[in-house]
Amino acid sequence: MRTKRFTLLLLWASLLLLPALTCAFEVGDPAPDFRLQDLDGKEYALSDFAGRAVILKLATTWCPTCKQLSNEIEEIGPYLKEKGAVFLDVFVQDRPAMIRRSLEGRDFVVESHALLDDGTAHKAYSVYHIPRLLVVDPDQKVAYDNLGQNVSINRIKKLADEFSALCPPKASAE
Repeated sequence: MRTKRFTLLLLWASLLLLPALTCAFEVGDPAPDFRLQDLDGKEYALSDFAGRAVILKLATTWCPTCKQLSNEIEEIGPYLKEKGAVFLDVFVQDRPAMIRRSLEGRDFVVESHALLDDGTAHKAYSVYHIPRLLVVDPDQKVAYDNLGQNVSINRIKKLADEFSALCPPKASAE
């Protein structure tokens, strides 16, 4: 009887973990494109940023780990800006008012866009765990996917270094 319970528990746990194990992107996989609106109704697609490194965060306003990740990205924002990256903050389950409140007082420094997911990104990236952070290289391929791992800000900085060598940031028109 004990063995049967253990086997059922193990099977149940395996089924819960299966989506996480099967949905991580491998380095070099094409990053699924999406087109979403920002808080002002302007549309952005991932493909709009081809030629640049993209830090893609899929999260919610109510998740403590998501807030911590936002703090870390805000902290390295100047570094990412220097490297020519862009930050896309995709909110998968929030209303615009909630997002606006969560972004009050934030300054990511790096070019950033808060996007409202209509289910497109959630489905394309099989978001079962939040926050989900990916780095998309200038060729629109996945360079990093944190699924099942703690996010490594040092890893993100290293990838930004690598991509800035391939594609230096454009000079600003000031």
